[in-house]
Amino acid sequence: MWGAVLRRGVRGAGGLRCLSSGGPPWSQVVSEAEKIVGYPTSFMTLRCLLSDELSNIAMQVRKLVGTKHPLLDTARQRSLAEITELIHTAFLVHRGIVNIGELKSCDGPLKDMQFGNKMAVLSGDFLLANACTSLAQLQNTKVVELISSAIGDLVQGIYYENSKSSEENCLTDDIGISRWKEQVFLSHSALLAKSCQAAMELAKHSAEIQDMAFQYGKHMSMSHKLHSDLQPFVKETSSDTMAFSLNSAPAILHQEFRGREAWLKQIREAQGKGNIVDYKKLQEAIKAGKGVTSAIDLCRCHGNRALAALERFPPSEARDALANIVYAATRFP
Repeated sequence: MWGAVLRRGVRGAGGLRCLSSGGPPWSQVVSEAEKIVGYPTSFMTLRCLLSDELSNIAMQVRKLVGTKHPLLDTARQRSLAEITELIHTAFLVHRGIVNIGELKSCDGPLKDMQFGNKMAVLSGDFLLANACTSLAQLQNTKVVELISSAIGDLVQGIYYENSKSSEENCLTDDIGISRWKEQVFLSHSALLAKSCQAAMELAKHSAEIQDMAFQYGKHMSMSHKLHSDLQPFVKETSSDTMAFSLNSAPAILHQEFRGREAWLKQIREAQGKGNIVDYKKLQEAIKAGKGVTSAIDLCRCHGNRALAALERFPPSEARDALANIVYAATRFP
């Protein structure tokens, strides 16, 4: 969806407002953006794979290949959005594979869990294969290169996550916020950033416009990840402790301010019998420090950089919709 909205934005009233704590919620701004694009964006290709009617339409559209009919450009933009969605979904499915060695009897029969893992691998591979086939059909070498490199970034990012999480007794990584940003770009931001750039390439826009689209995708997704990491520390709807990662942005920033040894001491003090961590205690420790406020500042910093990239596009409803997505990703209670 992001690329399709960006493409409409460059055709292009009003400037972008500064970030604040207000703004509409995420679901609302995404719904409004989908109205501008003209169709709901999730799992379009999955429906196409199972629909004879849509497949017949696709066959007719292919007859336009080699012509200059504007419908063809639109169908490549839509296809790119669906390819990005398929790749993202494929990796989410692959991430659903469970570690058989860590299963307990209450998790379910081992045979069923093993079958579930096989289905996750095959389903993810099926979606990824269809995405790659559709990518080749776009017949644009630079777009293929961009999306292929994004897949490589995803693999590298997820491999790092899995290799660290599999280390025995590894509760928290010894990394700073700069390293955290590099890892998040690989596993979360690269696909969106490069898809936005690819959308501009398909629309035959200049290298400068392509770079602005890349910057928007990168910084918007970074702010979204920071917003997600912050929810256990800022959400006020429940008194219960929300699960959070000790390698999330607020925890990483808290470690930087406190120092590695002091942070590990806090973790040890929060461990009870069987080395079970009292996350409520750690949550309060992080909230009492500077990690949360610093993560909020960083979230809004990336949001501002995304808005700065949007300023290079002509005013339009599409640009406003993309700006509203940034406002939603930087909105806190």
